[in-house]
Amino acid sequence: MDLDVFVTAHRAEWDRLDALLRRQRRLTGAEADELVALYQRTATHLSLIQSSAPDPQLTGRLSQLVARARSAVTGTRRASWRDVTRFLSHSFPAAVYRSRHWWVPTALLSTVVAALLGWWIGTHPEVQASIAAPTELRELTRPGGQYESYYSTHPAASFAAQVWTNNAQAAAMCLVLGVFLGLPVLWILFQNMLNLGVGFGLMSSAGRLDTFLGLVLPHGLLELTAVFVAAGTGLRLGWTVIDPGPRSRRSALAEEGRAAVGMAIGLALVLFISGAIEGFVTPSGLPTWARIGIGIAAESAFLVYVYVLGARAARAGDTGDVEAAERSATVPTAA
Repeated sequence: MDLDVFVTAHRAEWDRLDALLRRQRRLTGAEADELVALYQRTATHLSLIQSSAPDPQLTGRLSQLVARARSAVTGTRRASWRDVTRFLSHSFPAAVYRSRHWWVPTALLSTVVAALLGWWIGTHPEVQASIAAPTELRELTRPGGQYESYYSTHPAASFAAQVWTNNAQAAAMCLVLGVFLGLPVLWILFQNMLNLGVGFGLMSSAGRLDTFLGLVLPHGLLELTAVFVAAGTGLRLGWTVIDPGPRSRRSALAEEGRAAVGMAIGLALVLFISGAIEGFVTPSGLPTWARIGIGIAAESAFLVYVYVLGARAARAGDTGDVEAAERSATVPTAA
């Protein structure tokens, strides 16, 4: 391609498109049709220049021109309650459902790891001695000790907000750091299971495992499920870096990354509910069976939400990604 000849042949079209975009008044019907046609032609010109005779200055000018034209043609879209409803009823549950082959095994393996750590700590006094001094361990596990008072020391509302913030940050880190081949996700997950295993082991060695479970299960079922979903999704994102499948690596990461961002928002809502349970239900005077029952009900509702609404949305083709009209254009790739 002779770039000078090409520019001379099409400069008038580009200038006309720029003039239409700068027009302050409302365009007439004919001008609007002309703008669309010029936008399409200029986008084609940009593609030809990028593939045949890349020139940084000209490519930059045409890229900016095409972007402005695209914005003018498609218009500015504002989020509405319809978007919120669709996200909660379709996109988020579909994304969680689609990643179930990652987060369900993650949940099972993590639970086994936490149980083994708890058994190891609970049956080995030397391990307990390496965690804290005997007097400190007694203070942790005695009736009214730190394991119990932790949930009632602070006002319920502020405690729930603090718990929600910490858990939402952990979930977001699992989702975001998954792109680093999932290695940071495994570390975050192990730290969570280690903390759970330590509490499990110390309270069981003190003969107060029932009390520990009565404090953890009401909020922990939903909270840990949200963490497992985040970790599984992060691991899936890391595997996408290794094996993007039939998609290009860039397209695969873009699609899975957008779904992960949506997942972070949805999981923040889930963790808000678990935080409210931890702040108001766990330290309440309700019987243990009632508190655990609330936790089981919340967990069951989430699983039904994912496996009913999510499965239905996934079968309809929803992947948890943004709608097609809001995605950047992609170049087709050969299979």
